[in-house]
Amino acid sequence: MVAVHTWSDMYLARYSGFVDTTIEAAQTTEAERALLVQRLAGWQEQYPDVQVSRDIQLAGPIDHLLSWSERAQLVVVGSRGRGGFAGMLLGSTSNALVQRASCPVMVVHPSKD
Repeated sequence: MVAVHTWSDMYLARYSGFVDTTIEAAQTTEAERALLVQRLAGWQEQYPDVQVSRDIQLAGPIDHLLSWSERAQLVVVGSRGRGGFAGMLLGSTSNALVQRASCPVMVVHPSKD
């Protein structure tokens, strides 16, 4: 199993004129890596036979997940929505994957607890 964590659909290359971009990206990457470790905590103990590798990407969730879909049996994505679109059934990433992925896609909405 591969846990892919891409936290932004904004391409920082567009803002390459900013000097701090590289430093902020590195710091953010470490924070997001820690977040992924935290979210996966406990599952490895429950399912010790399942090998999990992690793929951390700063941006481009659609591109990365479409690439993974070419060799996956299933892609599972969350749908959280942003801004005024939070109530929509599919966000832009899940919509693109449902339409273009090379394998089945499961879109999981957050619980309402």
